[in-house]
Amino acid sequence: MNFDALLSTITTLFILLIAGFIAGKLNIIDEIASKKLSKLIISIGQPFLIISSLLGAEYSKENLILGGKTFIVGIVVHGIMALIAYFCCIGFKNLDERKISEFSMVFGNVGFLGFPILNSLFGAKGLFMGTFFMVSFQIVLWTWGIAILARKRTDIKLTVKKILFNYATVPAMIGIIVYSLNLDLPDFVYSSSSYLSSLCTPISMLITGALLSRRTMKQIFLTPKIYYVSLIKLIVIPLAICGLTKLIGMGYEWIVFLTAVCAMPSASTVSMLSDIYDISPEYAAQSVGTTSLISILSMPCVLWVAQHIANL
Repeated sequence: MNFDALLSTITTLFILLIAGFIAGKLNIIDEIASKKLSKLIISIGQPFLIISSLLGAEYSKENLILGGKTFIVGIVVHGIMALIAYFCCIGFKNLDERKISEFSMVFGNVGFLGFPILNSLFGAKGLFMGTFFMVSFQIVLWTWGIAILARKRTDIKLTVKKILFNYATVPAMIGIIVYSLNLDLPDFVYSSSSYLSSLCTPISMLITGALLSRRTMKQIFLTPKIYYVSLIKLIVIPLAICGLTKLIGMGYEWIVFLTAVCAMPSASTVSMLSDIYDISPEYAAQSVGTTSLISILSMPCVLWVAQHIANL
């Protein structure tokens, strides 16, 4: 894999995170601002990220079939990760930290960080598969992910209506219909959706940095639970998926692809949703920051193992 691409992307993330940390310390991004920015990304940025990704995908019948397979496999893989995360966090005494830890283990940074890595591994095909995997990510996030956060909370309700119509299912359906019909849309549709989707990475990392600024240095670097979450998220889960896909006879590309997307650090959505719902937002920001930093070393090692296992 292209280690330079990984290092460059992680470095970019941390520069954005540090900028957010400084903004938080200077009270430029206070609690009110972070909540409003989080809602902006959740309700506008991420839906357009889904639509933009699908609009930019190259159409063919073969790609449509591959995209469908990737989506279905993505749902199954997220289910397996959710099962592992549930049992790995079952012993946590603090309910909020348990919910955030479990959420962090399941949902990774497949978009901003994942796409450059997939491109270095598989080229355009990796980006295409990543797009449909991201659709499955968003749908599981807005169903099972919200169910995790809703535990013992009366103000967070997961209804049938919310399962069917949310910030992931609606834009995913729009994008899939447009892609499946191979519609030729005006250029301003592509450009506007691209601009709105580009809000996600910088603003989400600024929010994460601002949330992190509310914790002390001791809390940031000396919280054992965060390192446990990092171990499960970055090592245990991707290697478990790698072994399982090899065991059931999947090919080289599928094994490496699924290991790669599962080895991504925790998604910044973790910190944004925790901020919106007041579920240990600083702890969530710490999870995103720590897993992102450790992934610089863990991801190349995990992918090296996956490539060797896939070749057996």
